[in-house]
Amino acid sequence: MPISIRSLVLLCAFLASRAGAAPFDLAPAGAPPVIVHDGGGKTLGLAAAMLRHDLRAVSGVDAAAKDDLAACSQVCVVVGTAASPAVQRIAREGGVDLRPLRGQWERYVRAAVRDGAGRRILLVAGSDVRGAVYGVVDIGRELGVSAWEWWADVAPRRNTHPAVDGAVRLSAAPSVQYRGIFLNDEDWGLQPWAAAHDPAGDIGPATYAHIFELMWRLKANLIWPAMHESTKPFYQIDGNARTAADYAIVVGTSHAEPMMRNNVREWDSRKDGPFNFFTNRAAMADYWRRRVDEVKDGENVYSVGLRGVHDSALEGAATPEQARAATEDAIRLQRGILAHSLGRPAAGVPQALTLYKEVLDLYKAGMRVPDDVTLVWPDDNYGYLHQLSDADERRRTGGAGIYYHISYWGRPHDYLWLGTTHPALIRDQLQRAWAAGARKLWVVNVGDIKPAEYLVQYFLDAAFDARQLDRDPQRHLDAWSTAQFGPDVGAGVARILRDYYDLAWERRPEFMGFGQVEPITPNRRTAYMGSGGEEGVRRLERYTALAAAADALAQRVPFELRDAYFELVAYPVHSAAGLNARILDLDLAAEAARQGRPSAQHLVDDARRAHARLVADTAAYNGLAGGKWRGIMDMAPRRLPVFAEPVWPSYAVNGGKGCGIVYPFPYSADADRLAFVKGVPATAAVTLSARGGAAADWRVLDGARGIATARRTGTLDAVNGFEQRIVLRYDGSDDPAVAFRCGGRDLRVNLRLEPRGAAGVPAEHGHIVSMAAGSAAAQPDWELQPGLGSSGRAMRARLDLRPRAPDHLGGAAPLAYAFDTTTDGGATLRLVALPEHPLAGDGRVRIAYSLDGGPVAVADYTTRGRSDEWKRNVLSNSAVRTAALARLRPGRHTLKVYALDPGVVLDRIDVVLDGAPAFYGAPRGIDLNH
Repeated sequence: MPISIRSLVLLCAFLASRAGAAPFDLAPAGAPPVIVHDGGGKTLGLAAAMLRHDLRAVSGVDAAAKDDLAACSQVCVVVGTAASPAVQRIAREGGVDLRPLRGQWERYVRAAVRDGAGRRILLVAGSDVRGAVYGVVDIGRELGVSAWEWWADVAPRRNTHPAVDGAVRLSAAPSVQYRGIFLNDEDWGLQPWAAAHDPAGDIGPATYAHIFELMWRLKANLIWPAMHESTKPFYQIDGNARTAADYAIVVGTSHAEPMMRNNVREWDSRKDGPFNFFTNRAAMADYWRRRVDEVKDGENVYSVGLRGVHDSALEGAATPEQARAATEDAIRLQRGILAHSLGRPAAGVPQALTLYKEVLDLYKAGMRVPDDVTLVWPDDNYGYLHQLSDADERRRTGGAGIYYHISYWGRPHDYLWLGTTHPALIRDQLQRAWAAGARKLWVVNVGDIKPAEYLVQYFLDAAFDARQLDRDPQRHLDAWSTAQFGPDVGAGVARILRDYYDLAWERRPEFMGFGQVEPITPNRRTAYMGSGGEEGVRRLERYTALAAAADALAQRVPFELRDAYFELVAYPVHSAAGLNARILDLDLAAEAARQGRPSAQHLVDDARRAHARLVADTAAYNGLAGGKWRGIMDMAPRRLPVFAEPVWPSYAVNGGKGCGIVYPFPYSADADRLAFVKGVPATAAVTLSARGGAAADWRVLDGARGIATARRTGTLDAVNGFEQRIVLRYDGSDDPAVAFRCGGRDLRVNLRLEPRGAAGVPAEHGHIVSMAAGSAAAQPDWELQPGLGSSGRAMRARLDLRPRAPDHLGGAAPLAYAFDTTTDGGATLRLVALPEHPLAGDGRVRIAYSLDGGPVAVADYTTRGRSDEWKRNVLSNSAVRTAALARLRPGRHTLKVYALDPGVVLDRIDVVLDGAPAFYGAPRGIDLNH
């Protein structure tokens, strides 16, 4: 495309300005800067105060904040909109072109210039007031101030010579227009904390000022206020709405609160009658009209539609058809109210309909929604988007958005305590939304904000700059960790948090009771006991190692960041480890007693200590920063059984005697042996057990071959529950052997060597072959999803794949997996996927597969509504389809997997042969993709 001479001149001038720009010194000796905010009312005054705070926090420099350039004589930071006369004058004198800002949303130009009076000026010119604010935010980021400086006590590193880039820059436009948070389920953290710290005695202006500044720093612009019955409604607390306006925050309301109303506390059924649109339409219309009249001068996104008083279906409808017609009628009425109160056509008023729960069913049943209303697609509350816009819906003038949860109260189980949604899942879901054109509005349910800080930032960073979604999510976590804790500690923080999210992927801590809610059921024995307890032991070992790594890293954290480290890393890691320990140790105790082992009571004592640590750590959190966070952390939201201190059982000492060896998988074909793959170095563990409550010394006997142990001697006594787990390291040799002397007896470890498969081909081990989906060679129909799934190497069918029938696979590019087996007998093929939903409303979630060139079969993972299968799937982050194989002959096998529908995510393939132990999760420790 030819370029005009005028454009070439402008481009050259722009490049020259960048090439010649030097760092802008914000604190030259003897000349503290003056921060001048021109126009923008209270908003830019607050932005100037924030920058003043950041400069003082970083360098100790006390800059002045003024609203008149005349107050600055030498070094100035001028913040304003491009429409400001002062900004226009400075830009003209400094040769800065402001034309790229015309008609733009939340962008800014920044440049270091000198004006006619010889003053050095860092100019921040916004296309609008939020654009100017984001210019100030980026200065703070360059200075090293974290978004979590107040909310997580991330103290910035000191710099006595603060400077920023002086080159001309034009900020990128935000990827999503409205980017926001929903404060929800605030009953156990944010609301009790605010009640004790906010002068309003509730989530009032002081609290919202901190929240809004956090939103500024994360470049979010939309708030759905807290709305539970425990909290006084947003508009009923004097100053809340004014504070939102001062911070230029767009106010909306959640899916259950049409027309800016908090029904749960604002609708008075004694005075107003039933919240029933069929019988009380006039009262409901007046209720909506009054609120719109009150807030019409603010910047709002109006939720439209009709539900019950709180998070429930609308009242009075006898059939879905009546509910659909009433919702359509209510939207027409609401749009009429908006047009009348705001004095302009409803099509010009930002409106959103969140298709949550039963509203999605009504929409799928044909409910008509005006074209200019933004359709907001929800996830299923557990991180999986229900559906997204099809080709026709993408042409709607109102566009589309998403509503996403990283905290949830409800069926099948809450997760309100710790932020454990895997970043790789968030990336997968946001990629889907972006690909489907849902770019108008993204809202994330953040619960109490703490301790989900990182997840909040990842979501909002991607909303502002969707290029984040093109990168491995680990890169974002690495950069974030370094930004909070510095290069010396950041890499370690990122590794710890990665393992924290990986462990929670298999089962969130809140789900470890294996019960459900609504109705609330008691805890039950965990599925980690299916192999006889070894899977539970290995999970605890991983958590123990993770907690130890967090403690070791804590010693390297600078003193001023210790509170931040506890909030962002240590507390969530220790809490997840502690709850797993309390629950799994009790299950292991019961299993030990069932097996007649002496360690049962010792494991109960371990569980009791784990619970005490949970209580102590939570108290420590609430005592941080001199009591700043008192009341913010509750380790038992809703007082569910999973959190409750259990009734501690008591186990008598077993009546046996003498030492014995306990092998890892007592309920399998390898109940009395330890298996290694010949020629493949590996580690495994056995347990020495002294029955009858009598202490016994043990040692490794001379003559061990090919096996090394971490310890060579020890004692089995009351301190260790008369048992000791001993890790054996096999070196790959042909004839390994090891034996122990324990309590006067010689105990030879029964070792079995399995044949090694061909190089690069997974082989059976422990009667299982387990293959990560991402171990297959890349194919055009599939894309690797780093970090996702139980292996961290999931494969996703392309999002733009056209659905195909299983009998039309010509041109399909399958994933191919070769593997070797040695057991001759029956087997089960397990195809483990993620519990995704169809991309569009009429789609499915299917793959096809063929084993050893046999017929093509279909695995359909589609679920409907809140079925029992869906509940199991979201609690385990897995969806499983199995095929029983009457006989699988030993030797080489080939499995081909075809994508039938877009967006299907395959996690792994397990080939489970007769005699294998039963695993809840991925068979870690026995999968060898060698």
